[in-house]
Amino acid sequence: MRPFSILLTIFLVVPVVEIYLLIKIGGVIGAPWTIFLVVFTAVLGAFLVRSQGISTVRRIQANLDAGELPAMELLEGVFLLVAGALLLTPGFFTDAVGFVCLTPPLRRALIGYALERGLIRARGEVSRHRQPNQGQTVDGEYRRVDKDP
Repeated sequence: MRPFSILLTIFLVVPVVEIYLLIKIGGVIGAPWTIFLVVFTAVLGAFLVRSQGISTVRRIQANLDAGELPAMELLEGVFLLVAGALLLTPGFFTDAVGFVCLTPPLRRALIGYALERGLIRARGEVSRHRQPNQGQTVDGEYRRVDKDP
């Protein structure tokens, strides 16, 4: 399937599934509880995305400081963005997928699966990693050049 066909299918199927679930669940627990659950999952999801996002940014900074490429952490950041968008979208299906993206072991498994299947590809080349300054002194000379003679 081409990417356009996949996106078209997603944009057609997901709303139908969401409406179906909202009607079925609303019929069982009632409209007020259904609305409460939709709002509650959005608030809870926003809180969890924020806390995990801060943790991921810290791990990215630690890897960069160690001179390592934070590839997995960057991919986790993308998944956290997707999770946030899904959790803020009203509905139970998108919330379920969003919470899967928020669960670290499931998120890493999804990233691994996407990498194995070639759904995520690295582009470009990685050059030398920046090595942290390990107490080494670099000798050099300088001279001051004034703009006005």
